[in-house]
Amino acid sequence: MGQSPSVPTNSSELTRHPSRSFSFTTRFTSSSRKKSTIPMSKTTTTHPPSPPHPPPPPPVTHCPVVESEGGPGPIFPDPTSDIPDECLAHIFLSLSSGDRKRCSLVCKRWFLVEGQSRCRLSLNANFEISAHLPSLFSRFDSVTKLALRCDRRSISISDDALVLISLRCRNLTRLKLRGCRELTDLGIAAFAQNCKSLKKLSCGSCVFGAKGLNAVFEHCVLLEEISIKRLRGINNDGDSEAAAEPIGPGLAAKSLKSICLKELYNGQLFGPLIVGSKNLKTLKLIRCLGEWDRVLEMMATDKSNYNYNYNNNSSDNSNFNGLVEIHLERIQVTDFGLSALSNCASLEILHLVKTPECTNIGIISVAERCKLLRKVHIDGWRTNKIGDEGLVVLGKNCVNLQELVLIGINPTNTSLEVIASNCRNLERLALCSSETIGDMEMSCIASKCSALKKFCIKSCPISDNGLEALAWGCPNLVKIKVKKCRDVTRDVVEWLREKRESLIVNLDADEMEAVDASASEAGGAQEDGADFPAVDTDVTSVQAPPRSNGRGSLFRTKFSFLFGRNIAACALRRWSTGSSNTNGNQ
Repeated sequence: MGQSPSVPTNSSELTRHPSRSFSFTTRFTSSSRKKSTIPMSKTTTTHPPSPPHPPPPPPVTHCPVVESEGGPGPIFPDPTSDIPDECLAHIFLSLSSGDRKRCSLVCKRWFLVEGQSRCRLSLNANFEISAHLPSLFSRFDSVTKLALRCDRRSISISDDALVLISLRCRNLTRLKLRGCRELTDLGIAAFAQNCKSLKKLSCGSCVFGAKGLNAVFEHCVLLEEISIKRLRGINNDGDSEAAAEPIGPGLAAKSLKSICLKELYNGQLFGPLIVGSKNLKTLKLIRCLGEWDRVLEMMATDKSNYNYNYNNNSSDNSNFNGLVEIHLERIQVTDFGLSALSNCASLEILHLVKTPECTNIGIISVAERCKLLRKVHIDGWRTNKIGDEGLVVLGKNCVNLQELVLIGINPTNTSLEVIASNCRNLERLALCSSETIGDMEMSCIASKCSALKKFCIKSCPISDNGLEALAWGCPNLVKIKVKKCRDVTRDVVEWLREKRESLIVNLDADEMEAVDASASEAGGAQEDGADFPAVDTDVTSVQAPPRSNGRGSLFRTKFSFLFGRNIAACALRRWSTGSSNTNGNQ
């Protein structure tokens, strides 16, 4: 009692517990120091010094806070506050439409930036949206591409709404109208006066007519592309002189590069526009009634009827109209019209789909003068009017051919050998619904088409032996599609995959869809990287809007020839002169 605590002197205890030596020594030293100042009768308990506290983190001053809009709540720093609005808008451009909508709900700043950076907008153009248009375009004030779609069972926006849009979007460059049946010529004309920067116009199932379109061609001097589909306002029922008003050319003819007309009754009213567009590159005439030979002839030769001065004043019109691409689908055109098209020496893409009056004579005239052809799609509709005679001339003259699609045509080894031997750049080949393509023709393709990369064959009488020939030929072949060839088995497909591991072989023997080269429902021409032409079913009827102004039945009657699959097929089978086994199964 009253003595200082004893210190163990046995060194083995210290070495036995090395981890305790520091704390033991510390307590011993502290106790020894307090012995001289503290009375012996009192003992105090000492603690080791606590480790120093780390310095506090620097305050965050560069990130402002985002307060909860719903009232008192947590406050979080905004990690995107240092990103400029321009960079944030650029990030939004890489997002999908749904992601942009979700991002706009994050905060007020994102809401404003997303609205101001949106260039493309698609609206349901029902009449009820008219009251919300001012607020919509106050937020989306930078829209340059606008789509207005209305369901056929609903009432669309009116002229007043379209004029309001044109005043808010004066920099609009693209406009798409679908089912806006309340728009009239007055609304379209007012829109054209306000949006003079328009470059592309696409309208379908509308009821305005020639006056509205002429106002567009007169005021929109930068217009480059136009697509018109089922425009009821230009139908001439014989009771109105205004309905027969010619369309074009206007000031827009100087810049117009692409014209697409679909399912029009009076499509020839666009003749002045087609003829007057000297810089026209693409022309698509799809399921438009009437005779088109005269329009095609004037486009290539008789330009003086429209008093239009062209750069080439010589009598030779071979260099006129640098037309590069033309689609003629289910229209009334003959060899006379194709001969007129042969004056377009710069033609590179030709789609001739289900034009029963075109024969080998028209194909020969085009092939002999349009030697720059790269893509040729021909659907003979099994009329047997286009065959070896025309294809041989095509193979001899069009040596730059890269893509060839033959549907409902019966080429033989004679024409295929000429094409394969002369067209060394042929990369894509499709043969469908041909009665003459057999194993011998397959061997010719395999041995001659060295540049072929993609090959499609459908509804042709080939067997496993013909497909086996591709194992030893076509060294650049990467993909094969075989459809509805009954004599081709899956065994040869597996064998072909083993022989050429890098080759993609698709066999679809159970497919029952009809063969069709129509590009109208598939979005037009295929790009260079496209696999094969689109295959879709025939259109059997045209649906008229509920309010047809008394023209709906007439419109459907006029189109029955082009759209009536059974009647047209039977008529063409009667016209066929050379086919011995044509059953018309499309």
